[in-house]
Amino acid sequence: MTRLDSAATDAAVRGATPRDTPVRPRATLALTSAATAVALMTYTAPMVTLPDTATALHTPLSAQAWLLNGAPLGLAALLLVAGSLADDYGRRRIFLAGTLGLGLTTALAAFTTSTWQFTLARIAQGAASAALLASGLGLIVHAFPSPRGRLHATGVWGAFVSGGIAVGPLLAGALPSWRAGYLVLGAAALVVAALGTRALAESRAPRGGRPDALGALAFGLALVALVAALTLGRDGWLRAPVGLLLAAAVVLIAAFVAVERRTRTPMIDLGLLRHARFLASSAGGLFTGLAVIGLFSFLPALLQQTLGLSPLATAGLFLLWSGLSFAVALQVKHLAGRIAPRTQLALGFALHTIAVVTMLGALGSGSWTRLLPGLVLGGLGSGLLNGALPLLAVESVPPERAAMGSGAQQTFRYVGSCAGVALTIAVATSAGGLARGADLALLVSAGLAVAGAVSVLALRERRVGA
Repeated sequence: MTRLDSAATDAAVRGATPRDTPVRPRATLALTSAATAVALMTYTAPMVTLPDTATALHTPLSAQAWLLNGAPLGLAALLLVAGSLADDYGRRRIFLAGTLGLGLTTALAAFTTSTWQFTLARIAQGAASAALLASGLGLIVHAFPSPRGRLHATGVWGAFVSGGIAVGPLLAGALPSWRAGYLVLGAAALVVAALGTRALAESRAPRGGRPDALGALAFGLALVALVAALTLGRDGWLRAPVGLLLAAAVVLIAAFVAVERRTRTPMIDLGLLRHARFLASSAGGLFTGLAVIGLFSFLPALLQQTLGLSPLATAGLFLLWSGLSFAVALQVKHLAGRIAPRTQLALGFALHTIAVVTMLGALGSGSWTRLLPGLVLGGLGSGLLNGALPLLAVESVPPERAAMGSGAQQTFRYVGSCAGVALTIAVATSAGGLARGADLALLVSAGLAVAGAVSVLALRERRVGA
């Protein structure tokens, strides 16, 4: 087969040729950012409706981590394989499939009647979100090939991550029920999918070979074992089931590494782990999930239970944090050339550490105003993190593997989120009182943020290892 025949065949598989669907950078950025915002709104909606959702589904306190962890579990398990599929089979194709899937599974969650049904629907939402998030950054890199254009585009995309986090709880709290929120968000995702069918151009960087299904299975099961261990740890960390689940997670991760070393088309190129920039991107994502997302996913529910705030009031209060995060992430592009993304991450973690320390004792004081300084500082720190992470993700890999780089960084982010949510709930609910437990959870979050800052600063721009 000639190169011309190969190109024609490839175009036919895509369903569109470059002439039929020209690259439209502004439309690409608008649609990928809108889909990202909807995905993050869906992700954060349960934060302020957790008490009502748990009551409606008869979910005990010990199992509420699953209500929050369904979506991050699906995200973390599928982001790596979604990034590879997007590069191999078409970023537009995977993006549209993910956005359509998000719309359908989000609407489905509104009709669930039990904890396990809701958790499964949320895992499916996470899997769909993985497809659109990993492929979205790949589409952006293709549409904005110049460094300056890519800097602007990833800054806007990162801002919409913060924007989705901000609007999700507010929308969920404003609607008459948590079920209505999922119906609205499902409809929004379907609208974006419909618009994307005509506005997006296809791009890919095929490697050949089959999808790494075995690696995805091993990695997904390892995450389930880890989250289950952290959830059960609330009732005692030295119990046999907790130890067995942690051991199973370690064995499954080892199996995942073995599979990745042998397969022709791995989910993640393990050779990238020898590069400091990729390690910094991964560590930044991991500790953002552990320290920031883990805490702020459960803190709204703690406020409602300790200070008696309504879902809408809680969402309005957290809008101070998430709104500042959105504004800062949108302006991070102006720091390019002055402050390295790795330094921005360290500063973001430092601000988060100071923020949560100022919140100590706030929930026990009975006054929500005690939280305001911490929410302001935390919003600034979160904005720096969300603005720097996507740029570092696409810079940490070759341009043709942009979707995989995005998927890898976000995988570590949501692995951290799964573990962080389960750990936060375990610590906050096992300390003999929610106010005291909240303070312990804040201290744990501060310690993890310090570890995040140290890790990204320690990774210099050089090869690590031989």
